[in-house]
Amino acid sequence: MHEKCTYKCIHLYAICNIYRTPFLLPLTSASIMSFTLEAFIFSFLPFIFALLLLKAYLSSSNSHKHILPSPPMLPLIGNLHQLGSSPHRALQVMAKTYGPLMLIRLGVVPILVASSVDAAREIMKTHDLIFANRPKLRIPSKITYAAKDIAFSQYGEYWRQVKSIAVLHLLSNKRVQSYRYVREEEVSLMTEKIRRDNKSVVNLSELLVSLTNNVICRVALGKRYDGRRFKNLLDRTMALVGCFSVGSYIPSLSWVDHLTGLEKKVDEVVKEFDEFLEGVINEHEQKKEVGVEAPDLVDILLEIRRDNLTGFHIERDTIKAIIMDVFSAGTDTTSTNLEWAIAELLRHPKAMKQLQQEALKIGQGRSMIMEDDLEKMPFLKAVLKETLRLHTPNPLLVPRESTQDVKLLGYDVPCGTRVYINAWAIARDPSKWEAPEEFRPERFLNNPIDYKGFHFELIPFGAGRRGCPGIQFAMTINELFLANLVYKFNFSLTGEEELDMSEIFGVTVHKKYPILVSATPRS
Repeated sequence: MHEKCTYKCIHLYAICNIYRTPFLLPLTSASIMSFTLEAFIFSFLPFIFALLLLKAYLSSSNSHKHILPSPPMLPLIGNLHQLGSSPHRALQVMAKTYGPLMLIRLGVVPILVASSVDAAREIMKTHDLIFANRPKLRIPSKITYAAKDIAFSQYGEYWRQVKSIAVLHLLSNKRVQSYRYVREEEVSLMTEKIRRDNKSVVNLSELLVSLTNNVICRVALGKRYDGRRFKNLLDRTMALVGCFSVGSYIPSLSWVDHLTGLEKKVDEVVKEFDEFLEGVINEHEQKKEVGVEAPDLVDILLEIRRDNLTGFHIERDTIKAIIMDVFSAGTDTTSTNLEWAIAELLRHPKAMKQLQQEALKIGQGRSMIMEDDLEKMPFLKAVLKETLRLHTPNPLLVPRESTQDVKLLGYDVPCGTRVYINAWAIARDPSKWEAPEEFRPERFLNNPIDYKGFHFELIPFGAGRRGCPGIQFAMTINELFLANLVYKFNFSLTGEEELDMSEIFGVTVHKKYPILVSATPRS
């Protein structure tokens, strides 16, 4: 095709050269005007010729590229109208038509959607470095101090340093174990509260949020912050992180975010949370360290900053951004996973009974199941894995962005393409899972598939360089609390024949309606 177009251009140029010679034309007024016009036209011939050659070259180049399949798009909004209230479900349906790798456009932003194990493995393992960057997202960036956190910061030396601090100093195995007493104490307090309220309706959803908030607050900040104001602040922050910003996808319509009040809400939350974190840091800087059982995360970050333990200067905003990450990833995701697990157990009495029998065998009549017991409870772990599979907390994971042109499963992906990995759709792929829509914890018994980022059939925490560093911390809370709930109580629904499993999409996918139960202590 390239040679054919080049031949046509040369032929056209040759013909033009024949007619540009002035002595072939009679010297009349008409011929003078014609000559003037021709002189004008021919002066632009080199430019025209260059454009034709460029067009021929580009056509030839594109003919050798394997373009990603795309659904039809509307002007300006692209495919935004097709996502609805459950984007992960809509994208799963679209992938059945356009394949496991497809290109959609949200506003003016091109987005690659991956919906298969092979596609996820290519992005998060084979080409992990190319896809290790994060796109600049306006609202999360504002909330995390210009993306100075771990989750949303751009890939590079800064990110490597803060990730290293998290892995080595905040979320290492040794550090996670050092907070064991906090988790066990909070679980004991929570189960005792349920026992006291056994004659009334228990809002389990609310209690789960309270439990995870209390654990995270004590571990990160050194004490509880369980007042309504703090909970309201957390709720508003999480809601805004997952909120749709028109300006992020259609920059020419950024004024809409001002008109709807979104920008004002973000600014208010950022200011309020910053004042709260400033107060926490000031309090830690002034407190005496004598008698402290284990330093909290703010203590550790301040020590690293003061003593320059990493050779990397930590700014005050970096400390606040990391703490924001701990709250956003540690509270919302953890409580959501527990909520869905209990909901599924209530809907599947046989699975609930099997888990209770395992807990009774391990507990042996003691007051509670301890963390040392958890490794001896394979069905408990299977229940939580199956819950993460069916109800992936962040179904599209945190978006990535390619840093160079790359070929992916035979398709050409240009530099700067934003990437969504539909982990929820992958976890329900019928070619990888038997009866994928059913809750079957037993599928994970004697099954090597895990959620730690090595098996791409199950990637609720992501994988590769940008995988979540707090997996052990989060899952230890989930295992300990769920084990003790089923060990100490029998639950029954109140006023409902069947539990409503409707969901709400946001930063995480929550149950739309809370779990209301009667809890009867077990002897």
